[in-house]
Amino acid sequence: MTPLRLDDRDIAILATLSREGRIAKTDLAARVNLSPTPCWERMKRLEKAGLIRGYRAEIDLSGLGPHVQVFVTVELDNHRAESFQIFERTVARIDEITGCWAIGGGYDYLMQVVTGDVGAFQTLMDGLLESRAGVRRYYSYIVTKPVKDVPPALGLLFQP
Repeated sequence: MTPLRLDDRDIAILATLSREGRIAKTDLAARVNLSPTPCWERMKRLEKAGLIRGYRAEIDLSGLGPHVQVFVTVELDNHRAESFQIFERTVARIDEITGCWAIGGGYDYLMQVVTGDVGAFQTLMDGLLESRAGVRRYYSYIVTKPVKDVPPALGLLFQP
């Protein structure tokens, strides 16, 4: 599959949508200096190519009630391909794990977990340790305050 060639306007569309997913199509077109129809066609092309995976709302969890957000580094018992696959399938079934990334360095994975409280987090981790997921050890980092959470600056990352 040939990579999609992106120009400045494609990058501007992606950058705007990553910050403002609910922007009106006419407003988006004006921001990227296109008329609505060509802008819409570009947006559909970007969606079809898989560069736009979806649109979602950012929810302020503190407004819904108490919760705890935890980042967890995970080291597996062994490093066979099957072990990674088992771990990844297990994680995919746990709704409280909202993000999981395979990483290089001293640990195998970085997970983002959101639960109602620390007790629920510990119950989740105990279950993960008792499962056949192959976790050797983990380290948890409780988020005490969000400092920055923004989409990447696409204009700086990709120069068409």
